Amino acid sequence: MARDLETEDAHLIVVPALTDIAAERLHVRPVAGMPLVHVEPPSTQKSARWGKRVFDLVGSALLIVVFSPVMLAVAAAIRFSDAGPVLFRQVRVGIKGELFSCFKFRSMYVDAEARVAELAQHNEADGVLFKMKDDPRITRVGRFIRRFSLDELPQLFNVLRGQMSLVGPRPALPLEVSRYEDHVHRRLDVRPGMTGLWQVSGRSDLSWSDTVRLDLYYVDNWTMVRDLNILLRTLQAVLRPLGAY
Repeated sequence: MARDLETEDAHLIVVPALTDIAAERLHVRPVAGMPLVHVEPPSTQKSARWGKRVFDLVGSALLIVVFSPVMLAVAAAIRFSDAGPVLFRQVRVGIKGELFSCFKFRSMYVDAEARVAELAQHNEADGVLFKMKDDPRITRVGRFIRRFSLDELPQLFNVLRGQMSLVGPRPALPLEVSRYEDHVHRRLDVRPGMTGLWQVSGRSDLSWSDTVRLDLYYVDNWTMVRDLNILLRTLQAVLRPLGAY
């Protein structure tokens, strides 16, 4: 085929049977006259090094200072709306399966978790997740802060404590993890993140399989440059809150 195209204004491109591997991990090297594609090992271990942790520490501390007026305003709005608690603490699964209390501004009524069973038949998500676009458990203030991801700002303190990262896979519930297929447990090899590829690629509009694929791609192909790119894209995703509910 290459010979037939030699005199034509055309390029020959061969697609290898490889998916979800970043370009920087692929290198074509000739061996005995044959062009072979060499695949570098996943970069999961690199993401656990001190550089990413220092970035998380400095970044979360600065963001706490910057967003402190916003957090105070949100806390006041929640407190005066229904006199319930401002913060919502929920057990999530962190790196290597460690459990931790994940902080969020409360966006639902206080009996929200007790009502999950009665709403199970209205679940609009596939896989192990539970999602409803018009969830009756969400308060009026909650709909606003969810739309612009303000409910997740307290997770900056989880990042500061080393339980989460600024960028990483979505923090999962223990019940969700118990339903994981074997290969999905690789999501737990890194710290969960406040934002990630799932956040900038559709959020709740994504299917479960797409969420897993994006998270595993991040775990296997981590770079600091990719983290910075995701943070920049997160700002755009928050300003255009598609899939936020």
